[in-house]
Amino acid sequence: MKVSDLRGILQYVPRFRDRIFVVAVDGQVVGSPNFANLLLDIAVLRSLSIKVILVHGAGQQIEDLARERGVVCTNVDGTGPTDDRTLKISLEAATSVMNEVMQGLTSVDLRAAYANVVIAHPAGILGGVDYQNTGRVERVDTKPLHLFLNEGIIPVIPPMGFDGEGKTFRVNSDGIALEVAEAMQAMKILFLSADACRLQGEVVRQLSIAETEDMVKRRRAQVEPRLLSKLEHAARACRQGIPRVHLLNGMQDEALLTEVFSHEGIGTMVYSNDYQQIRRIFKKDVRAVMTLIRQSVQNEELVRRTRADIVAQLNDYWVLEIDRALVGCVALHLYPEEGMAELACLYVNKNQEGQGYGRKLMAFAEQLAAEKGMRHIFALSTQTYNFFQQKGGYAEVSPDLLPAERRKKWEASARNSKVMMRPAVGPAALEPRRA
Repeated sequence: MKVSDLRGILQYVPRFRDRIFVVAVDGQVVGSPNFANLLLDIAVLRSLSIKVILVHGAGQQIEDLARERGVVCTNVDGTGPTDDRTLKISLEAATSVMNEVMQGLTSVDLRAAYANVVIAHPAGILGGVDYQNTGRVERVDTKPLHLFLNEGIIPVIPPMGFDGEGKTFRVNSDGIALEVAEAMQAMKILFLSADACRLQGEVVRQLSIAETEDMVKRRRAQVEPRLLSKLEHAARACRQGIPRVHLLNGMQDEALLTEVFSHEGIGTMVYSNDYQQIRRIFKKDVRAVMTLIRQSVQNEELVRRTRADIVAQLNDYWVLEIDRALVGCVALHLYPEEGMAELACLYVNKNQEGQGYGRKLMAFAEQLAAEKGMRHIFALSTQTYNFFQQKGGYAEVSPDLLPAERRKKWEASARNSKVMMRPAVGPAALEPRRA
């Protein structure tokens, strides 16, 4: 591990310390070779004082056991009718998975306890169909969960629920994870299944609530069927106050830690608040911006700036913030008399390259210039002029077209920068660019 990797993890620790994560693991993941690695990841979370509640599924084990017994199940994931034979198979399979989870947690020196905290009631008759032994969560008994967590014990919750008379119901584990997270005011839900959430073969990195609901309603044919439940519950969780829900490929080593401790993650994040924003720079950000652009300055891609230079023009600088970490910056210097604006200090962290953030910052500066009444926007570049041409539609022009004040600085500089220019785009015409 690089020192920079460790520093990247440590920046999250104060925000996550003593917060609750609900980790929901499908039965297919529990039965996979990567489950042992996942348990080590959970041990890392616990070592950083993150409280973990583990909810497990058993769909794969129910299918396997039913096939072995020659039983035809009416439903295996707790979303359809559960007859008596299916319930019996489900109980046996869930108990087996529970034992495997408990043994695994013990093997990585974690204390765990079975948590019988889901009070359920019958799902009832839906669409004219009696769902029999399928249940829905009525409430979660939070007191024992808090007692376990305060003692450093990981509560393990199976995909089953019980009513006041002791009757057992098969309950969908995604629904349990949602209800537990809401009742416990968890910071995150992490759904680990056998695949990532993809569209047209590409992993979807982030979704707003509206985008998630649209995917479930209008694009569900393009989504892996087993992930639809997770997307539905992710949107509901965010609506109900859970800030972030993550969908991960639990078969991938280090997926959990990479998702939790990096800006971009490795799976799909559904979010209920602003995940990324472009905002004005504050004085407290100046040191971080100088650190951000240091290598680019050394490579002579950007002009050297002192702290005093940036502070003197503080209102001209903007930063791109992702999950409260600065990953990019841009400056817009205005020349009102000539109706021109300079796009300067455009930079994105190397680790976030290829994500479209440079274009996002460029589009933001263009719109800002238009809103300020500027007719043209220009940039001076020694090494990235192809980016401005190909991504922004800029064209190389003569330095004679620069504002008089700026042309004097250009002539006094030995950089011999190319001058790239384009008309400023009006706010109404500017199409939003997705990062």
